Amino acid sequence: MKGLSGSIVALVTPFAEDGSVDFGALGRLVDFHLENGTDALLTLGTTGESSTMSHEEDDEVCKFVVDRVAGRVPVIAGSGSNSTQTMLEKSLGFQKMGADGLLLITPYYNKSNEEGIYRHFTTVLDAVDIPCILYNVPGRTGCSISEKNVARLAKHPNAFGIKEASGNIGYATKIARYLSDDFCMFSGNDDIVLPMMALGSRGVISVWANVQPKEVHDMCHAWLAGDHAAALKTQLAGIELVDSLFCEVNPIPVKYALELMGFGKAVYRQPLCEPSDAAKATIAAAMKNAGII
Repeated sequence: MKGLSGSIVALVTPFAEDGSVDFGALGRLVDFHLENGTDALLTLGTTGESSTMSHEEDDEVCKFVVDRVAGRVPVIAGSGSNSTQTMLEKSLGFQKMGADGLLLITPYYNKSNEEGIYRHFTTVLDAVDIPCILYNVPGRTGCSISEKNVARLAKHPNAFGIKEASGNIGYATKIARYLSDDFCMFSGNDDIVLPMMALGSRGVISVWANVQPKEVHDMCHAWLAGDHAAALKTQLAGIELVDSLFCEVNPIPVKYALELMGFGKAVYRQPLCEPSDAAKATIAAAMKNAGII
C-alpha cells in the first residue's frame, strides 16, 4: 500500500437472479482487473452496494476477493458505517481476513459534530495495523470531513490517505496542503481525475475503471510519468462514457454497462433497481462510441 498510485477500481458486487452474491461473476471481474493493469481493488464500497448487504455477506465477499487476488495487487475493503462500533468491528474483521487496507466513511445519517467525526476515525485508526483511507463524500453522507480534521487525521500513522469525492476543487485545493509521503489523496470523481492529480492526487478510486480498467490505469500513470498530453487525451475522450455511468445513481448504470460487456445480468438490491429505458440507451450509445461493445 505504501507506494500505491494509479487506478483503484471501486468494484461492483454482482448478484445472481435470486439476489444472492454471484461469486462466479465476481471472480471473473477480479480476473478482468488483474489482466488489465488495475493497481488495486476496492471491494464493499458504495459501488459494491455494501449498504444493502449483511455483515455475513460482507465477510464472504472480502475473503473471496482477498483469496482470488492472492497478493498480486492490494485489496482495500470498505468497512465504513454510521456506527463507529460497527466500523471498528468490521475493520478488525477485514484486517484478519487479509485485506491490505480499509476505506472508512464519515458517519452518515447521524452525521455528528466535528469532534465526533474525528473520534469516529481515530477509534479505528488507533485499533488497526493496516493503512486506512478516509472517505469524504458529502453528497452521500450529508456531512464532510472538515479541513481542520483532515489536518489532524493526516498526522496519524495509520491514515494512509483520503478519497476526495465531494467534486469541490476548492476543498481539494485546501486539503492538498496536508499531503505528504505518508498521507495521499485519490480522486473520487471520474470526471476530474486529472485536475485532482494536478493538485497532488496519486490517482483515482474509480467507477469508470469497472468498464475501461486499462485506459484508466494508463491515464493515471501517463500523468505521473509526465506525459500530460496523453493523459488529457484519455480523460477528455472518456467524458461521454463517464457521464453515462452517472446518468442515474451509481452503481445502477455501471452494472448495466457490465451486463452489456457480457459479465452477466445486472441485478440490484432494493431500493436500487434497473435503469430506465432512456438511461439504458444513453449507456449503450456511450459504450458503443467508446468501442467497448
